[in-house]
Amino acid sequence: MTPGVNEVVSAVLSDAFPDRPVAEVSGVGPSWNGANETFGVEFTDGGRAFCKVATDGNGTRIARERAVLRYVSAERQIRVPTVLAADRNGSPPYLVTAPVSGRELSVVWNGTGARSGETSADGDVGGGSAGTADCDVRGGAAGDERASGDAAPADVRVAREREDPVREALLRRVGRMLGTLHAERFDSHGEIVGAAGGGGAESPDDSTLPPDTAGRHLAVEPGPWPDVLRSTIERTREIGTTDRLAGHYEAVIDCVESNRDRLTGAPAALLHGDVAMQNLFVADEIAAIDWELSHVGDPARDLVRAEDQLLNGFDSTGPERYADALYDGYRERAGGLPEGFAERRPIYEVVRMLGRSGFLDQWATHLGEPMDALADRAEAELRSRLAAT
Repeated sequence: MTPGVNEVVSAVLSDAFPDRPVAEVSGVGPSWNGANETFGVEFTDGGRAFCKVATDGNGTRIARERAVLRYVSAERQIRVPTVLAADRNGSPPYLVTAPVSGRELSVVWNGTGARSGETSADGDVGGGSAGTADCDVRGGAAGDERASGDAAPADVRVAREREDPVREALLRRVGRMLGTLHAERFDSHGEIVGAAGGGGAESPDDSTLPPDTAGRHLAVEPGPWPDVLRSTIERTREIGTTDRLAGHYEAVIDCVESNRDRLTGAPAALLHGDVAMQNLFVADEIAAIDWELSHVGDPARDLVRAEDQLLNGFDSTGPERYADALYDGYRERAGGLPEGFAERRPIYEVVRMLGRSGFLDQWATHLGEPMDALADRAEAELRSRLAAT
């Protein structure tokens, strides 16, 4: 555990739960996102929670995730963690969530039991979050030590794995969850800045909103989709762990700008932003955690990203049957793929490269390969993807 963090979390929990004694605070592993720390919490009354702390002092992410969790819970038939406490203006800002029931998708995918410390006796698994802009090694407060996000996916997702109808069924369920999330269209694209009343004005704390509106509206700063997409690229640059392929950021931004007309007409929907196996839990329905990267954007981007995060490796592609299952499930709920999906998909595949090139050192460690070799392959892959746009 990071020195001194225990004291910080103790202060956060004292503020959030002044009358609820804490029995134990435990780390949940390292994250490639140095802006957050996430901890498992056990109370003396037997309850459990997950606490995410914005160690950089930026409460924007806390406000966004808190608002989105309450919005999705109220407006979508998707299971998400319950918010127990949050303070975007805290020192530091924090979010505390309850566990969600079910088993982590990667555990079910592997056909193994959950590892020690990840699942309680009643089957509850981590419901917190610790998101990053385009890469992380956690996938939620319950699993910060595992590879996920735009960076290193679990080894089970490489193309050499055997095809399995059970896995196809799991992917159809994930597709249905995404189709449910994207079904409602927004008037404009934009960044989510918190909760809002019925008129759309931001409320720093939605507990101040009337009971009939609390949690049911999002405050969105509208903007053209290409500009919102560029903002997500800049967030990836901020948390990147190596500048070995720093030129890739400008190449990707140039691609977005040169395709601005194709992107501007995209539909607008609520996007999860990090559909990794470690952010999904399996029970009666798929539950999703870690909504920190949510924004209102092109649903095609979320879908392309989900396929890549769930199925692909650094430069390997998962079985086509698995991708088909994901899209089939999506169509069941959404009625079809997003309008213009095929036209814009190549652009989002270019953007996806930043989850590799921006974290090349982490990939080298994860794969046990020299960074020089990975850099050469990433350069070639980016050129190929750019040519496809």
